[in-house]
Amino acid sequence: MKKLLALMFALALSVSMSSFAFAQAGGDKPADKKEEKKDKKAKKAKKEKKDDMKKDDMKKDEKK
Repeated sequence: MKKLLALMFALALSVSMSSFAFAQAGGDKPADKKEEKKDKKAKKAKKEKKDDMKKDDMKKDEKK
C-alpha cells in the first residue's frame, strides 16, 4: 500500500512539474517582445532628449 501511494505521489508530482515547465516555456516570448519595445522607446526618448539639448545649446551659443 505504501509503495502504491509513493508511486502515485511521484507520478502526480512529475505531472505537475512538467505542466509548470511547459507553461513557463510558452510565456517567455511575449515578455521578451515587450522588453524590446520598452528598450526601443527608452532609446528613442533618450535620443530625442539629447537632440533637444543640442538644439538648446546651439541657441544659447547663437545668443552669445
